[in-house]
Amino acid sequence: MKYYIIAGEASGDLHGSRLIHAIKKNDPNAQFRAWGGDLMQAEGAVLVKHYRELAFMGFIEVLKNILTVLSNLSFCKSDIKSFQPDAVIFIDYPGFNLPIAKFAKAQGYKTVYYISPQVWAWKEKRVNLIKKAIDLMLVILPFEKSFYEKWNYKVEYVGHPLIEIIENFKNDPAHISFSNHFKSNQSKKIVAILPGSRKQEIEKKLPIMLDATKKFHDIEFIIAQAPGIDDSYINDYIKGFENISIWKDRTYQLLSIADAAMATSGTATLETALFGVPEIVCYKTSSVSYALGKYFIKVPYISLVNLIMNKAIVKELIQDELDSASITRELGKILNDTHVNIQMKKSFEELRNILLPGGNASVNAAKLIQQLLNN
Repeated sequence: MKYYIIAGEASGDLHGSRLIHAIKKNDPNAQFRAWGGDLMQAEGAVLVKHYRELAFMGFIEVLKNILTVLSNLSFCKSDIKSFQPDAVIFIDYPGFNLPIAKFAKAQGYKTVYYISPQVWAWKEKRVNLIKKAIDLMLVILPFEKSFYEKWNYKVEYVGHPLIEIIENFKNDPAHISFSNHFKSNQSKKIVAILPGSRKQEIEKKLPIMLDATKKFHDIEFIIAQAPGIDDSYINDYIKGFENISIWKDRTYQLLSIADAAMATSGTATLETALFGVPEIVCYKTSSVSYALGKYFIKVPYISLVNLIMNKAIVKELIQDELDSASITRELGKILNDTHVNIQMKKSFEELRNILLPGGNASVNAAKLIQQLLNN
């Protein structure tokens, strides 16, 4: 079988690579063509475009790059027709993927959405397009199944892929040895800084995060540099800082030894929680994008941790609330207040137990995709 997979960011590349690995077990001769990143390519996919070329965030940012976006859409459609896949698989990234899904369905290709767009947060009416354009919707959050039931649309809950990925990492003897060795030779507390995988989000938040580090003289801060970000770009930000280092493409190693974290809103907040690391959630975008988002988005929280738990487990510092003083205050709480620290870790364990029963998400997804194609 031939599979065309589209992911537009680092987390999508991770989940896509796991899905490819699982599909190959059922379909050893499978061919993959993908929009994604290094991980999908390492699993054998022919990479069409890297997510670095697709990283436009927010309303204004998309408008500024509208010609590039339209060009990518046109190219993607022609590339799908040239490849003639048995299935087109979409991983989140709805602004791009939903128009392509509509096209693919009209062309007669089987369409699968793995990791639903957050239609439950804003633009619910997109479900109508999803119902018409998607043959199989695979969701990874427990509440998404009941959400789609309200729209009379049957979806399959496959579990959350981060559970399997992080559990495997935690149980890897090499990483256990690394973590134990590092902690035994480290006298200072470690705070992880997760500024995101896109330059647009890094430039909005990282300077504020770094400014807050000046108040903590006995803490070691480590920046998790995404694989798609140039070394020189990150290094320019930390000039003049003495207690900051950078770990490139080693986010999980960092979270395995961190005592606390400042995490950019998105997948990183959930990854941090599943490692049991107390965190602050940071979010900042352009003023226009934020105003539009605030008008359209109808959920009470922005972090996956709080959304899944349906209560404020972690502090969210959003837009104007994200400043050096606020980070200093909230980071001080989770580092120095034992009660706050313990309660957050207990909540993270509850979160893990909510997601755990879903099983191996990528294996479940691969089986359901195969069933669709066999039928």
